[in-house]
Order: sequence, then C-alpha cells, then structure tokens
Amino acid sequence: MRHPFITYPKLGIFYAIFWVVIALGNSIIQWKWDDISFGVSLGLCIVFYFSFAIIGTGIWFVIQYISFEGNSNFRFISSHLIAATIIIAIWLYISSVIVKLLGLHVEGYFKASIPYWLFGGYLLYVVFVISYLAITYYSNFKDKVRKEGELRSLVKEAELHALKSQINPHFLFNSLNSISSLTMSDPGRAQEMVINLSSLMRYSLKHNQNEKVPFREELENIKHYLDIEKVRFGSKLNTVFEIEDKCLSAKIPNMLLQPLYENAIKYGVYEATDPVDVITKCTKNGEFLVITISNEYDPNVITKKGEGIGLRNIKERLQVIFENPGLIQIENSDNIFTVTLSIPQEN
Repeated sequence: MRHPFITYPKLGIFYAIFWVVIALGNSIIQWKWDDISFGVSLGLCIVFYFSFAIIGTGIWFVIQYISFEGNSNFRFISSHLIAATIIIAIWLYISSVIVKLLGLHVEGYFKASIPYWLFGGYLLYVVFVISYLAITYYSNFKDKVRKEGELRSLVKEAELHALKSQINPHFLFNSLNSISSLTMSDPGRAQEMVINLSSLMRYSLKHNQNEKVPFREELENIKHYLDIEKVRFGSKLNTVFEIEDKCLSAKIPNMLLQPLYENAIKYGVYEATDPVDVITKCTKNGEFLVITISNEYDPNVITKKGEGIGLRNIKERLQVIFENPGLIQIENSDNIFTVTLSIPQEN
C-alpha cells in the first residue's frame, strides 16, 4: 500500500497545518512558563516538531512491517517500543545538532527539558501509530467495499446472462416450430418467417452484452416476432399498438417483452376460433415507462398449464436490474389477461 500522503494529497496539507499549530502552541507555553524569549522558544519548537514531522512520515513503513496481523500482542508492543526508542533517539540527536548550528542553544535548558521531549516523543509516536492504523483500516475497508461492489456486479451480470439463456432458446424453439408447420404447405411464407427469424437472432446477438436498449429497438424486434406468428395464425392474430412518441427513446432491458407475447399467443391465440386482439400500450409516467400488454382468451378452451418460465424470468430480471419486485403487475379479469410493466428511467 502506498504512503497515505501520496494516496490522499489533501491529508498532507492537514498534516502540515497540524504541526504548525502544535509548534506555535507549544512555543507560547514554553515562553510563558520558561525563562526564555519567545523567539528562542518558537525556534526550538519549530526545529523539534518539524524534524519529528519529517521523521514521523517514515513511521508508516514501520507499521507496514509491524502490524496486528501475524504478531502477538507482546511482540507488537515490544517491536513498536524498540522502533519508537530508535526513532526518538535519532530525532533528539538531529534536533540538538540543528539547535546548536542555529545558535538557539540555551545553557542548561536542553538537559532539563529532555524528559519533556522524551515523553512528547513517545506520545507522538503513539499518535502516529494510531493515526496510520486508522488510515490503513479505512483504506482496506474502502478497498473491500469496492471489491464487493465489483463482485456484486459480476454476480448480477452472471444472473442476467443465465436468465437470457432461458429466453433465447425458448423463443427460437417456438419460432422454428412455427416455420416447420409451413415448410411443406406454404414454402413462400416459410421463407418469409426465416427472414424475420434471422432479424430476431441478429437483434439477440447484437445486444447480448448491452442490458438496456431504446424502447424503439425492442418494439421493432417484437414486431419481427409477431410477423412470424401472423404468417402462422393469419387473421386470428390482430396486433394493436398505442405508443406515445416520447416512449420510443426510453430505455428498457432488452428481450424483456418477448415472453409476454409468447404467452399471449400460446394462451390467447393458439386455440381461438375468432380473431384475438393483442394490445400494447405505452406511456411515459414521470420517472417510469409504463407498458401494458393485454390479450383476450377463451376460458372454455382447456390449455396445458405452462411452467410460467416467461413471467418468472421477467420478474427475476427486473429484480436483478432494478431491485424492485413490484415493477410487474398481472391482472386476469373478464377473459382478458393483462401484464403491466413499470420500467424506471434515469434522469
């Protein structure tokens, strides 16, 4: 780990201000309590405290080698006590030499004040150790939070890919099944379906890595799918779109709507004898894009109950992406099945 003054440059500014305040405060105290002039007192404090400030930056590297991890309490304390003694001895020697060179030496004062400087040196060393340990644990905590965020992002991406892998083979199987029913009876229409299916697959591959797309693109993809099914069901399938213009540029998770139209055709159109309307409405309501898809169905027609993969997939994708389970609402009344999606939009 780099030195905190390199990682956090602003910390160096506060560090310098701290020592200026300490030196000025102590010079005033010595001037008031000891029989020396303010100039000498200020000079002594500047030499001693600023020299300790410079030496103290190296305590960071001592802490990197003498930490709680891998050391017993006794070894941790004794190691730091030895390190503090060496550092303080170097500090006092260098400071005394500088004081003599600057002519700030006061007869008898330095020897009398040695206990004071020793006590202050050990106290400052403890302050350094506590401060550096706090910075270390804070940095490690931030790094841990960052890595956990990256891990959650990777897990989220993996979940989304897994959910998409359920959709793609699902609609591909249904589309191929539709094409196969026409290859013998109407090759021309089967060819048309193959072209639309290629557009579907191109869309799926194109947006495999992009989770959100403009609603305009999703709508075009849905119309390709519905064109395939219209070839198969003819006039039985009647699609109605009521889309506000401001909805077209809104963002939506790609391939989200496909299972809803598959369900509408499977349970509403497949066994019907009369035309069935599949109605799509879209409005922009504040911070949400509200999409409603509804279809009629015949309650007298017995259909094999599905596994609900489509709706469950949509719920899970919305939960993973937006962390809100209430974004999909399902209503079944008066022989009309309605699904409403509320997609949050970024400002």
